[in-house]
Amino acid sequence: MPQTITILIIDDNVNLAQGFAQVLKTAGYAALTAYTAEDGLRLAQLQCPDAIILDIRMPFVNGVGFLYRLRALAAHRHTPVMVLTGASVNEEMRAELCDLRTLLRFKPLGMSELLAETRALLARDWTGPADRTDASSSVA
Repeated sequence: MPQTITILIIDDNVNLAQGFAQVLKTAGYAALTAYTAEDGLRLAQLQCPDAIILDIRMPFVNGVGFLYRLRALAAHRHTPVMVLTGASVNEEMRAELCDLRTLLRFKPLGMSELLAETRALLARDWTGPADRTDASSSVA
C-alpha cells in the first residue's frame, strides 16, 4: 500500500476490536480502536479515518446514535462505515442504516472476510445515491 489507510474500529467488545485491529495492521492498514460510541466520535474527529467499522449494539450510545452524530459532521458525511452486528436486524433498521450510508454485515466475521469486506468498503463510491442492497447484505 503506497499510503497508509486508517481504519477506526468501534466496538464495546475490547478483545474483538483489538483482534480486528491486529488483522488490519498485519494487512498494512493503520488501525485505531474505540470501545464506546463517544470515544469513537472523538477519534473520528481527531484522526479523520478513511473508514469505520462499527458495532451496532453498545451501551449508552449505540451504533445508530453514533452514525447520526457522525453524519451531522461535514467532514464525515461520506466516510465509509461498515456496521457489524451479531443480532438480527429488522427491515426498518436496515432501511435506516441504508439511509445513514453504511454497509451492514453480520458477526462472526473471519480474518479473510474482514479484509475482503474492508477492501469493498474502501472501494465503493460513498458520494452517490444510497444503495438499499448494501444494508440488506450479510456475510455467510
